[in-house]
Amino acid sequence: MRWRAMTPGDLDGVVAVARIAFPDHPEGRACFAERLTLAPGSCFVLEGAQGIAGYLIAYPWPLEAIPPLDTLLGGLPDKRDSWYLHDLALLPEARGGGNARAGLALLFTKLDAPIALVSVNESAAFWQAQGFEPQDSPALKAKLSSYGPDARYMVRGAPNPG
Repeated sequence: MRWRAMTPGDLDGVVAVARIAFPDHPEGRACFAERLTLAPGSCFVLEGAQGIAGYLIAYPWPLEAIPPLDTLLGGLPDKRDSWYLHDLALLPEARGGGNARAGLALLFTKLDAPIALVSVNESAAFWQAQGFEPQDSPALKAKLSSYGPDARYMVRGAPNPG
């Protein structure tokens, strides 16, 4: 398996992986297509023998601004002081072999600002092992409500400070 840049032809595979990886957080094809259009240099797929086995999507975004699930952004905001890791998703057969870390390493080579994410599906320990730290505030708790009770907003410092 290898990570490569995502293309529009990969979107059906991305949607298929998302349905398996995030059954409680469904997002439509248009959401993934828009992210790819807005930030093509930070969208990747994990290509396996049977097709797309995973994907990774990130885009410039302000800290503590959590995009609503399955919502089109309409563009990137003027204030972009960080990156938002929208998703890192792997099919079950692609997990446990270092594929997640390899995808993150590829992404981190391209980023020169802090990166934030919302941890779901009890994945906070994985993200902490990657250098992300949980952030907590009443405003964040309200924004996280649609992501489920275990959702955590997490931030990692700039991987490649410029």
